[in-house]
Formats: sequence, structure tokens, C-alpha cells
Amino acid sequence: MRTAHKGYRPGHEGYVSEFTEFMDHYLEEHPEVVEDQRHGWYLFWDHKANQASIKEEKEDSVPVKGYDYL
Repeated sequence: MRTAHKGYRPGHEGYVSEFTEFMDHYLEEHPEVVEDQRHGWYLFWDHKANQASIKEEKEDSVPVKGYDYL
């Protein structure tokens, strides 16, 4: 008999796939993987955007011509 999944949501009948069970167990045994995931997230997504450089890029860009059908 399976135990209730820690992320159990009512209305989902408590079903947890074998893969989800495996990943939950693996991540519990390897917390460094979770930390590495967080590091990657911050590296690629949670950085400050320089609004001045974004505005400058938009103003300096050359309009792209549409594709001509012959």
C-alpha cells in the first residue's frame, strides 16, 4: 500500500506516479541537486534587468524587412 504523497492535493485521489515517487526519494537523498537547481534558476531568471540598456537596444535597432514572396 502506498503512503500519502507529501504534496497530496485533495481531489486528485492521492495518485502519485512511480516517477514522482522516485524523484521525491532521490531529491531527499541528494539535497545538493535541489541547491544546484536553485542556483541555476537564479543565474538565468532572477537577475536585475538594466532598463536603460533595454530601451537603448530598442531605439538603436534597425527594422527588419518582411520576406518578399516572388
